[in-house]
Amino acid sequence: MAKLHAIREERPEENGPVNLSDRAIDNLQFIRETMERSTHFTAVPGYGGILMGVTAIAAAYIAHQQPYLRDWLVVWLTEACLAFAIGILAMWQKSRIGDTSLLSTPAMKFARAFAPPLLAGVVITLGLWRFGHFESMMPVWMLCYGAAVVCGGAYSVRVVPVMGWCFLILGAATFALPAGRGNTMMAASFGLLHIIFGAVIARRYGG
Repeated sequence: MAKLHAIREERPEENGPVNLSDRAIDNLQFIRETMERSTHFTAVPGYGGILMGVTAIAAAYIAHQQPYLRDWLVVWLTEACLAFAIGILAMWQKSRIGDTSLLSTPAMKFARAFAPPLLAGVVITLGLWRFGHFESMMPVWMLCYGAAVVCGGAYSVRVVPVMGWCFLILGAATFALPAGRGNTMMAASFGLLHIIFGAVIARRYGG
């Protein structure tokens, strides 16, 4: 009987109430990180954006030296392909470091929101090329890219849509400037904005 009483006395201690306050901070942080990953695409590249900005400034300089509009367009189309490759590679690398997937739900939401304005920009560019309105391409590129960044940024960190709005402002301003300022505005938008915001993203959001 003494042994039975000893067992009964130990059970209340084993089944006592759990003190949740000891792990409250850890639980809240875990919940916050889980919600962040489930609703936001955090693999937007910072260092990749900086590199894209550097290549855009170089492209603006080279394009300004071209005597023919056809060669000018080739320079910017080459830069667009290069920037796209840099962006994809940088996102893949950042997602790998952060142990996230580019096929996750937030990533797919980002892509679906980002793609339509870019597609509209491609179609408008073809129309402008057909009718020979080359100077109008640059503000259209800024506006469409800015719209893409704003839309995709709704599923990313806060600084991303802010960058998109800056593109929209510069694109609208380019329409009001003389035609010869196009390459300068391209350097300011695709160049400097990418460098500035890329640095902010790299510093605050892990590369």
